[in-house]
Amino acid sequence: MMRDIAAMREQYANEPLDIKDVETDPFREFHKWFDEACNAEVREPNAMTLATVDADGLPDARVVLLKELDDKGFVFYTNRTSTKGHQIDLKPFGCLVFSWLELGRQVRIRGPIEKSPEDKAESYFQSRPRDSQIGAWSSPQSKVIQDRESLEIMVEETSALFEGKEVLPKPPYWGGYLLVPEEIEFWQGRRSRLHDRIKYRREDGIWQRFRLAP
Repeated sequence: MMRDIAAMREQYANEPLDIKDVETDPFREFHKWFDEACNAEVREPNAMTLATVDADGLPDARVVLLKELDDKGFVFYTNRTSTKGHQIDLKPFGCLVFSWLELGRQVRIRGPIEKSPEDKAESYFQSRPRDSQIGAWSSPQSKVIQDRESLEIMVEETSALFEGKEVLPKPPYWGGYLLVPEEIEFWQGRRSRLHDRIKYRREDGIWQRFRLAP
Protein backbone atom coordinates (compact mmCIF):
# COMPACT_ATOMS: atom_id res chain seq x y z
CA MET A 1 0.00 0.00 0.00
CA MET A 2 1.27 3.46 -0.89
CA ARG A 3 2.14 5.54 2.16
CA ASP A 4 0.23 8.76 2.75
CA ILE A 5 3.18 11.01 1.99
CA ALA A 6 1.17 14.20 2.45
CA ALA A 7 0.44 13.23 6.06
CA MET A 8 4.09 12.66 6.96
CA ARG A 9 5.33 15.45 9.22
CA GLU A 10 7.63 16.07 12.16
CA GLN A 11 6.72 18.31 15.09
CA TYR A 12 9.84 20.28 16.05
CA ALA A 13 10.22 21.37 19.65
CA ASN A 14 13.57 23.14 19.68
CA GLU A 15 14.55 26.04 21.87
CA PRO A 16 14.17 29.51 20.30
CA LEU A 17 16.87 30.82 17.99
CA ASP A 18 16.97 34.58 18.48
CA ILE A 19 19.04 37.07 16.55
CA LYS A 20 20.33 38.64 19.78
CA ASP A 21 21.73 35.29 20.92
CA VAL A 22 23.73 34.32 17.82
CA GLU A 23 27.35 35.27 17.16
CA THR A 24 28.12 38.38 15.11
CA ASP A 25 30.44 36.20 12.99
CA PRO A 26 28.62 33.34 11.18
CA PHE A 27 31.77 31.20 11.17
CA ARG A 28 31.79 31.18 14.97
CA GLU A 29 28.08 30.34 14.99
CA PHE A 30 28.69 27.51 12.52
CA HIS A 31 31.48 26.09 14.67
CA LYS A 32 29.08 26.03 17.65
CA TRP A 33 26.40 24.24 15.65
CA PHE A 34 28.88 21.81 14.12
CA ASP A 35 30.31 20.93 17.56
CA GLU A 36 26.79 20.33 18.86
CA ALA A 37 26.04 18.05 15.90
CA CYS A 38 29.23 16.08 16.61
CA ASN A 39 28.47 15.85 20.33
CA ALA A 40 24.96 14.63 19.50
CA GLU A 41 26.56 11.88 17.40
CA VAL A 42 24.76 12.95 14.25
CA ARG A 43 25.77 10.52 11.51
CA GLU A 44 28.39 12.15 9.26
CA PRO A 45 27.87 15.71 10.50
CA ASN A 46 30.29 16.93 7.83
CA ALA A 47 28.06 15.62 5.01
CA MET A 48 26.69 18.51 2.96
CA THR A 49 24.65 18.83 -0.20
CA LEU A 50 26.51 20.77 -2.90
CA ALA A 51 24.33 22.44 -5.54
CA THR A 52 25.75 23.78 -8.80
CA VAL A 53 24.35 24.59 -12.25
CA ASP A 54 25.35 23.38 -15.70
CA ALA A 55 25.97 25.37 -18.88
CA ASP A 56 22.22 25.57 -19.54
CA GLY A 57 21.47 26.83 -16.04
CA LEU A 58 19.94 23.52 -14.93
CA PRO A 59 20.60 22.81 -11.24
CA ASP A 60 22.43 19.75 -10.02
CA ALA A 61 23.11 18.52 -6.49
CA ARG A 62 24.97 15.78 -4.67
CA VAL A 63 26.29 15.06 -1.17
CA VAL A 64 29.97 15.69 -0.52
CA LEU A 65 32.02 15.89 2.68
CA LEU A 66 33.39 19.00 4.34
CA LYS A 67 37.10 18.41 4.86
CA GLU A 68 38.35 21.79 6.00
CA LEU A 69 36.92 25.00 7.42
CA ASP A 70 38.81 28.20 8.05
CA ASP A 71 37.91 31.88 8.32
CA LYS A 72 37.61 32.11 4.53
CA GLY A 73 35.32 29.24 3.67
CA PHE A 74 34.36 25.58 3.31
CA VAL A 75 36.61 23.06 1.52
CA PHE A 76 35.73 19.79 -0.20
CA TYR A 77 37.78 17.54 -2.49
CA THR A 78 36.86 15.76 -5.71
CA ASN A 79 37.86 14.69 -9.20
CA ARG A 80 37.94 17.96 -11.14
CA THR A 81 37.02 16.19 -14.40
CA SER A 82 33.73 15.07 -12.82
CA THR A 83 30.37 16.60 -13.67
CA LYS A 84 30.55 18.94 -10.69
CA GLY A 85 34.09 19.91 -11.61
CA HIS A 86 33.01 20.91 -15.13
CA GLN A 87 30.01 22.80 -13.74
CA ILE A 88 32.19 24.73 -11.30
CA ASP A 89 34.61 25.60 -14.12
CA LEU A 90 31.73 27.02 -16.19
CA LYS A 91 29.84 28.75 -13.39
CA PRO A 92 32.00 29.03 -10.25
CA PHE A 93 29.22 29.49 -7.72
CA GLY A 94 27.44 27.05 -5.44
CA CYS A 95 25.26 26.38 -2.44
CA LEU A 96 25.95 24.05 0.48
CA VAL A 97 23.30 22.59 2.78
CA PHE A 98 24.02 20.84 6.08
CA SER A 99 21.00 18.89 7.33
CA TRP A 100 21.16 17.68 10.92
CA LEU A 101 17.71 16.10 11.25
CA GLU A 102 18.40 14.70 14.70
CA LEU A 103 18.72 18.27 15.95
CA GLY A 104 15.99 19.77 13.75
CA ARG A 105 18.57 22.07 12.15
CA GLN A 106 19.98 22.97 8.79
CA VAL A 107 22.53 25.48 7.51
CA ARG A 108 22.52 26.94 3.99
CA ILE A 109 25.63 28.59 2.52
CA ARG A 110 25.92 30.42 -0.81
CA GLY A 111 28.87 31.97 -2.59
CA PRO A 112 31.59 31.73 -5.23
CA ILE A 113 33.78 28.65 -5.52
CA GLU A 114 37.52 28.70 -6.15
CA LYS A 115 40.22 26.06 -6.30
CA SER A 116 42.09 25.46 -3.06
CA PRO A 117 45.92 25.21 -2.96
CA GLU A 118 47.53 22.14 -4.53
CA ASP A 119 49.85 21.53 -1.57
CA LYS A 120 46.85 21.20 0.76
CA ALA A 121 45.17 18.84 -1.70
CA GLU A 122 48.32 16.71 -1.90
CA SER A 123 48.59 16.54 1.87
CA TYR A 124 44.94 15.60 2.31
CA PHE A 125 45.01 13.03 -0.53
CA GLN A 126 47.96 11.23 1.02
CA SER A 127 46.26 11.17 4.43
CA ARG A 128 43.40 9.09 2.99
CA PRO A 129 43.32 5.27 3.24
CA ARG A 130 45.36 3.65 0.47
CA ASP A 131 42.25 2.00 -1.00
CA SER A 132 40.67 5.44 -1.37
CA GLN A 133 43.81 6.70 -3.10
CA ILE A 134 43.64 3.72 -5.49
CA GLY A 135 39.95 4.45 -6.12
CA ALA A 136 40.64 8.08 -7.00
CA TRP A 137 43.26 7.02 -9.55
CA SER A 138 41.03 4.28 -11.00
CA SER A 139 37.56 5.80 -11.39
CA PRO A 140 36.78 8.06 -14.38
CA GLN A 141 34.24 9.85 -12.20
CA SER A 142 30.89 10.72 -13.85
CA LYS A 143 31.84 8.96 -17.10
CA VAL A 144 29.70 6.13 -18.50
CA ILE A 145 31.22 2.68 -17.85
CA GLN A 146 30.13 -0.69 -19.18
CA ASP A 147 29.59 -2.49 -15.88
CA ARG A 148 30.89 -3.04 -12.35
CA GLU A 149 33.45 -5.54 -13.60
CA SER A 150 35.11 -2.96 -15.83
CA LEU A 151 35.53 -0.67 -12.79
CA GLU A 152 37.07 -3.50 -10.78
CA ILE A 153 39.50 -4.20 -13.63
CA MET A 154 40.60 -0.55 -13.56
CA VAL A 155 41.18 -0.85 -9.81
CA GLU A 156 43.28 -3.99 -10.33
CA GLU A 157 45.37 -2.25 -13.00
CA THR A 158 45.97 0.76 -10.75
CA SER A 159 46.89 -1.51 -7.83
CA ALA A 160 49.46 -3.24 -10.03
CA LEU A 161 50.83 0.09 -11.22
CA PHE A 162 51.43 1.30 -7.66
CA GLU A 163 52.39 -2.08 -6.15
CA GLY A 164 54.74 -1.65 -3.23
CA LYS A 165 53.89 2.02 -2.70
CA GLU A 166 52.05 2.75 0.52
CA VAL A 167 51.45 6.42 -0.30
CA LEU A 168 50.42 7.42 -3.79
CA PRO A 169 50.96 10.77 -5.51
CA LYS A 170 47.86 12.90 -5.98
CA PRO A 171 46.29 12.51 -9.43
CA PRO A 172 46.74 15.73 -11.46
CA TYR A 173 42.98 15.96 -12.01
CA TRP A 174 42.07 15.63 -8.33
CA GLY A 175 41.92 18.55 -5.93
CA GLY A 176 40.05 20.82 -3.58
CA TYR A 177 37.47 23.55 -3.91
CA LEU A 178 36.78 26.39 -1.51
CA LEU A 179 33.30 27.89 -1.27
CA VAL A 180 33.61 31.46 0.03
CA PRO A 181 30.31 32.40 1.70
CA GLU A 182 28.41 35.53 0.83
CA GLU A 183 25.32 34.32 2.69
CA ILE A 184 24.87 31.83 5.54
CA GLU A 185 21.45 30.92 6.94
CA PHE A 186 20.82 29.05 10.19
CA TRP A 187 17.45 27.26 10.33
CA GLN A 188 16.03 25.78 13.51
CA GLY A 189 12.75 23.85 13.49
CA ARG A 190 9.97 25.11 15.79
CA ARG A 191 6.40 24.09 16.52
CA SER A 192 3.58 24.64 14.00
CA ARG A 193 6.10 25.24 11.22
CA LEU A 194 6.96 28.63 12.72
CA HIS A 195 10.65 27.93 12.34
CA ASP A 196 13.45 30.29 13.34
CA ARG A 197 15.67 31.48 10.48
CA ILE A 198 18.66 33.77 10.97
CA LYS A 199 20.48 34.87 7.84
CA TYR A 200 23.91 36.47 7.58
CA ARG A 201 24.85 38.44 4.46
CA ARG A 202 28.25 39.95 3.74
CA GLU A 203 27.85 43.60 2.74
CA ASP A 204 30.97 45.67 2.03
CA GLY A 205 33.03 43.14 3.95
CA ILE A 206 30.81 43.24 7.04
CA TRP A 207 28.41 40.51 8.11
CA GLN A 208 24.83 41.73 8.56
CA ARG A 209 22.16 39.64 10.34
CA PHE A 210 18.47 39.32 9.51
CA ARG A 211 15.52 37.29 10.75
CA LEU A 212 13.54 35.63 7.96
CA ALA A 213 9.91 34.52 8.00
CA PRO A 214 9.60 30.71 8.10
